[in-house]
Amino acid sequence: MAAARQGYRRIKPRISHTYTEYFPQAIWLFFGGRADQPWLYPLKRGFRHCFAALHDAQGWTVLDPLSGRLIVAHLPLDPGFDLPGFYRRAGFHLRGPFTAGPAAPRLLPPIFGLSCVALCRALLGANAPFALTPFGLYRRLQNRPEIFLGKMS
Repeated sequence: MAAARQGYRRIKPRISHTYTEYFPQAIWLFFGGRADQPWLYPLKRGFRHCFAALHDAQGWTVLDPLSGRLIVAHLPLDPGFDLPGFYRRAGFHLRGPFTAGPAAPRLLPPIFGLSCVALCRALLGANAPFALTPFGLYRRLQNRPEIFLGKMS
């Protein structure tokens, strides 16, 4: 009982929150897709889905939130492979590279569920612009060059 009465304690950042400070990752966001679900038809063509790729010293890791599941795959590629160029040649729109921002503190859980846009925003951290659709996120990232690591593609 005495431990429960200690009162409010400040939330300290976890070691996992500082991981990206010691092992930097570049975040690339890819936009594209065709409507394979009926509820995707109202979204803008070419911007019906988005996913992310993380590039670090070990290579490329792709995070792709599909309908009903999340795919996380470490690609067996050379760390110097041009994955953004590969997806650009395949017809995808892309934004990046970004650096991971600080974690966003929250008192309540997010209202919206896990979508492709929510995953991409979560990777960008607290500095991520608000968006509900892949095209909305693409547009807002185009207008926010201050969170880019390198030149905009």
